[in-house]
Amino acid sequence: MKLAYWVRGDTNAFFGFGVNVLVNVLTLTGLCLGVIGLPAGNVFGVILPALGIALVAGNVYYTYLARRLAARENRSDVTALPYGPSVPHMFIVIFVIMLPIYLTTKDPIAAWTAGIAWAFIIGVIVLIGAFVGPYIRKYTPRAALLGTLAGISITFISMNPAGNMWNYAWIALPVFGLLLIGLLTDVKLPFNFPIGLAALLVGTAIGWIGGAMSVPDVQSAAKDIAFAFPHLKFDLLIDGLKDMAPLLATAIPLGVYNFTEAMTNVESAATAGDRYNLRSVLLADGAGAVIGSCLGSPFPPAVYVGHPGWKAAGGRTGYSMATGIVIALLCFFGLFGLLGAIFPTAAIVPILLYIGLLIGAQAFQATPKAHAAAVVAALIPNIASWATGLMDNSLAAAGTTAAQVGNEALAGAGVVYDGLKTLGQGAILAGLVLGAIVAFIIDKRFWHAAIFSASGAVLTFIGLIHAEKVQFNADGPVSLGYLFLTVVCVLFALGKPTPREPEPEEASLEEPAPVA
Repeated sequence: MKLAYWVRGDTNAFFGFGVNVLVNVLTLTGLCLGVIGLPAGNVFGVILPALGIALVAGNVYYTYLARRLAARENRSDVTALPYGPSVPHMFIVIFVIMLPIYLTTKDPIAAWTAGIAWAFIIGVIVLIGAFVGPYIRKYTPRAALLGTLAGISITFISMNPAGNMWNYAWIALPVFGLLLIGLLTDVKLPFNFPIGLAALLVGTAIGWIGGAMSVPDVQSAAKDIAFAFPHLKFDLLIDGLKDMAPLLATAIPLGVYNFTEAMTNVESAATAGDRYNLRSVLLADGAGAVIGSCLGSPFPPAVYVGHPGWKAAGGRTGYSMATGIVIALLCFFGLFGLLGAIFPTAAIVPILLYIGLLIGAQAFQATPKAHAAAVVAALIPNIASWATGLMDNSLAAAGTTAAQVGNEALAGAGVVYDGLKTLGQGAILAGLVLGAIVAFIIDKRFWHAAIFSASGAVLTFIGLIHAEKVQFNADGPVSLGYLFLTVVCVLFALGKPTPREPEPEEASLEEPAPVA
């Protein structure tokens, strides 16, 4: 079979996914400049080019994997996995790692080196996870994997864009409507014009005509254009690694988060019909983080949520490589400041809300109906994490903290802060554990539920879930709760109940995913 390098659907997927990555790189650029106070020369001359190398290498690799899968299965409808800077890690490395150091030392370079070291550690942990992740995926119910992914998608990926959209609804809603029509229906534009490009152009035109954009801003941003190519920054990495111990407290659980998220994304792709080797994906993600950190980037890249969306848009293998190359060129030439001044944010972010809708729907559509409660259970920790993050940011903006306000005052306002904070810590792993327990209980497979409950007790005890940092006896009461739940499951397992029989329509949903 002769496999085309580019099909019409790749154009739609390219503009959709390219805009997605564009938004994220614009965001991390603004965080580096506005929050950490890094000099523009370091951001545009080192960090973005380093990120560009990691992105182009990763997207070319995932294009290769897609074409290899298409050749092996003799199919022309294989879609490459999307790859870009990890969105949750962008905010975590800035606000949890770099900002505290910057506020303490007033030295943005010291904060930057810590971020680079943190990204390097994340990469190493993901590389290790490549050898255990496939087995976790094999024995975890799909409802837990996809429910966890939906939790991330609905909260961290969808809600902030939704808020930005309704700030400028007169720009964003027409764009959103065009995307929904073009990507969720079979309606085509005249001459098969790419819907993603059409939506971006319409939103940009409305923004400029309505006065939301400024010509002086464009002129100012154009002055920052300059070519820069990355080179090794081992000195910065070594400086950051000298004080590695504080970084491990967040790097270990977030490294585990990375390979757990990759598992859910690979499961999502398998649900859409493309079964990738999880170990190959994890090795690529880990290598991308290590390479980027060695070149000076504190932002680990990862496989993105949204493969089914780009597949539904008609994307195949070309869109991924094109996105990597174009974003890398924009990074090398320092064009992100200019793009941010040309395109209204409200014309860009609707694509993220579209991805949130699609992944949230898939979690229910691609799992047995009986497991719907398990999907919701996997969602809840991510909702708690997102909610407490909003609370913390709001209180910080008011110059206070939850501890200063006090639990009693918060409870009086109907805010169960401590419980939500505990539930949301390590949300990805916590959601996977809770979703699996609920799914196995529904199926009356109580021994399996007991194993996952006991795993929850261990993970809590060492601080990977439901705890602020990695340490022994991180949260004894929660660990004890999981142990009591384990006992309950074991007692029911001893009764040897007959497991739930799958419904006929579940056969196509629960095909065993290959480990390698």
